[in-house]
Amino acid sequence: MLLTGAEIVVECLKEQGVDTVFGYPGGTILNVYDALYQHSNEITHILTSHEQGAAHAADGYARATGKVGVCLATSGPGATNLVTGIATAYMDSVPMVAITCNVNLPLLGKDSFQEVDIAGVTMPITKHGYIVKDITILADTIRKAFAIAGSGRPGPVLVDITKDVTANKCEYTKAAAEKLPKKESFTKEDIERAVEAIEQAERPYIYVGGGAVISGAYKEVREFAAKVDAPVCDTLMGKGVFDGHDPHYTGMIGMHGTKTSNFGVSKCDLLIALGARFSDRVVGNPKRFAENAKVLQIDIDAAEIDKNIHTDVSVVGDLKEVLEQINIRLKEQDHKEWIDHIMELKETYPLNYDPGVLSCPYIMEELDRITGGQAVITTDVGQHQMWAAQYYKYSMPRTFLSSGGLGTMGYGLGACIGAKMGNPDKVCVNIAGDGCFRMNMNELATASRYNIPIIQIVINNHVLGMVRQWQTLFYEKRYSQTVLQDKVDFCKVAEGLGCQAIRVTTKEEVAPAIEKALAMNGPVLLDCIIPEDDKVFPMVPAGAPISDAFDAKDLES
Repeated sequence: MLLTGAEIVVECLKEQGVDTVFGYPGGTILNVYDALYQHSNEITHILTSHEQGAAHAADGYARATGKVGVCLATSGPGATNLVTGIATAYMDSVPMVAITCNVNLPLLGKDSFQEVDIAGVTMPITKHGYIVKDITILADTIRKAFAIAGSGRPGPVLVDITKDVTANKCEYTKAAAEKLPKKESFTKEDIERAVEAIEQAERPYIYVGGGAVISGAYKEVREFAAKVDAPVCDTLMGKGVFDGHDPHYTGMIGMHGTKTSNFGVSKCDLLIALGARFSDRVVGNPKRFAENAKVLQIDIDAAEIDKNIHTDVSVVGDLKEVLEQINIRLKEQDHKEWIDHIMELKETYPLNYDPGVLSCPYIMEELDRITGGQAVITTDVGQHQMWAAQYYKYSMPRTFLSSGGLGTMGYGLGACIGAKMGNPDKVCVNIAGDGCFRMNMNELATASRYNIPIIQIVINNHVLGMVRQWQTLFYEKRYSQTVLQDKVDFCKVAEGLGCQAIRVTTKEEVAPAIEKALAMNGPVLLDCIIPEDDKVFPMVPAGAPISDAFDAKDLES
């Protein structure tokens, strides 16, 4: 079948089962958009307000569904506007294909209008990148891009196509979507060493990371935890793999982790890392991290083994497959004395907040109660992100979407739109601070254009909360450029962009506002006004051991 390059792009998307793409048109990608117009009944295109929003939406779609997300942009500034979203996906191992178009082949390298070497720009933040200058390799290149993005440790792949390739014609033959063949990297001996280490432990602790979500290993993780009879903590990226309601769950670990998790890991004799990379935000001081413990690390990426923390035993492989083998061989363990000790820590060091004022923790608990813990929660980055991780109880994976590695302010709204497009039957809520919300609040126009029923909760303290918290604790209250007291009215902004809006100023207004927003079945903003000096506790100072976690009571004393 003789097709143009633009038509081949669309046919390849259909081959891969793509039903939704996010993007913004422009001159060099017009042929692709023309082809998409002819297939609008098969592929839904969401026109975002900015290319960065398209990248975040593709990312949110991918995280919420497990499929490869797709975003489109034109050359020059259109392509460079994707960069932050691509980097966000790269840091959190999100499968995404970004398709850009560039100037005609004869114009490459001549500083032509809206020309940029986007493949060169994104080389450090993509799993792979392609520049397609020959239509005969276009279809195979797109197929490879999807296979690379979704296989092994996932990540974003860029495909940049010159405009003349999208206009030229060549023969196209349909092919089935396929993944790259798996490399069996772990052995029977690896499994036996892991089992031996677990059976010798008296105080094991399980530490769950984002790799457990990506692997789809939540059933295996829960079976494993029951067999080991160990407490379980998680990272920001690992939320929902282990049920947040389970008694053995002790909360997040790290800079804003619970004291129970931080103190418990500091006293364990075996730390079992499941799809986790020992981020600096988790480890604190690496020389004093879990210093009483042997470390067993299971990860699909061999490069992560011994990168940040020395391991005593490691297994390289897909976590789901590794745990299946371990669970077969592992005998039921009994660590009653250790579990009792951890339960005492949970009772001694619960998460707490001031019940007398409207606060983000209270809002998150009410949201959890009203949605039955079944919503998909996206966040931006800062205090609200930590509160959302601490106080909403995640019982399933792919229900907490947040920029962990890059820490991208402005991520959440686009991601929430993407998540809702991938999960139309689920409640999708974005939690943003007022500082973050300003960065991409134009995506409310995207939600209203398509009447996408998402809820945008703005935790509005009129400051850059997390930065202010650091200024309060470590910079003697020198609030340099962190006060946002101005005339911006988020409710009017939301209404001006076609959404409904509700302002919340008291605790009593929270539940009715959430229930009203859910009933509206359209995009709604809740502007929640909280005190400017609310802080996220517990906290570990940067570079300190996690056993130094402190809270408000510690500061008072």
